[in-house]
Amino acid sequence: MEISQERLTHLKQLEAESIHIMREVIAEFQNPAMLYSVGKDSSVMLHILQKAFYPAPPPLPLVHVDTKWKFKEMIDFRDKRAKEVGMELITYSNPKGEEMDISPFKHGSAVHTDIMKTEGLKQMLNIQKFDAVFGGARRDEEKSRAKERIYSFRDENHRWDPKNQRPELWNIYNGRHTKGESIRVFPISNWTELDVWQYIYLEGIPIPDLYFSKEREVVEYMGTKIMVDDERMPEELRKTAKKEMVRFRTLGCYPLTGAVNSDATTLPEIIQEMLVCTTSERQGRLIDSDGDASMEKKKQEGYF
Repeated sequence: MEISQERLTHLKQLEAESIHIMREVIAEFQNPAMLYSVGKDSSVMLHILQKAFYPAPPPLPLVHVDTKWKFKEMIDFRDKRAKEVGMELITYSNPKGEEMDISPFKHGSAVHTDIMKTEGLKQMLNIQKFDAVFGGARRDEEKSRAKERIYSFRDENHRWDPKNQRPELWNIYNGRHTKGESIRVFPISNWTELDVWQYIYLEGIPIPDLYFSKEREVVEYMGTKIMVDDERMPEELRKTAKKEMVRFRTLGCYPLTGAVNSDATTLPEIIQEMLVCTTSERQGRLIDSDGDASMEKKKQEGYF
């Protein structure tokens, strides 16, 4: 019997759409990859990618731009998951940024993001010559992401032009590009944060423990609470550390990722929090507060 979309739950409809997009990309592009940022969205995307090509392993590598300031737990989780799923893991850090010892504390979030994230990503893409890269961005996250297509065209300099985007009618995606150009592909664009958490719960998807609340050492920094993750945090800040029950709604570089006070230690409790939450998960991302339309400017310059 034919299964119509009306018979599918909304999560299964979203999953089916994501699988369709992933298979289209693999069929259409010569050298695709998946950007694996280790967070909940990447974890969902990786799980769907496995489903799309089961029982074979996904026919593309995982790539991770390492800023050297990610939570230590994220790096351990990244390496473990790559081995579990049997996919090649390509990591890259901007060597010039490492040589300059770029730090979020010393140089600020804007400089750190530009050199270690945006420039690091563009360098990696130039070296590996990927023509399509999956990313876990969703439209409900932030205003500039809301206007971006599922197939996001980038020119030979990896720049995005929000005023020159391709129409996507009837689930038909235009992947045409010339040498040097590429497409950023967002298979879970139409998901919400609540959808992601419900899907993680229903499918039993592994995620870092940082998403669950527990007693952690945090300090007040730039209007938010950040976790003490290593000795590189300035001593004057570490002296003010206190233990609180916190968790993270989004993950990234630990000095730029704000914690939220929470008692949610299980997935059902996190979902319950999401049902009554009225703020974006990205309120904890300090890079989003660098200036007006800062995320859109970063994306135009090549940020994912």
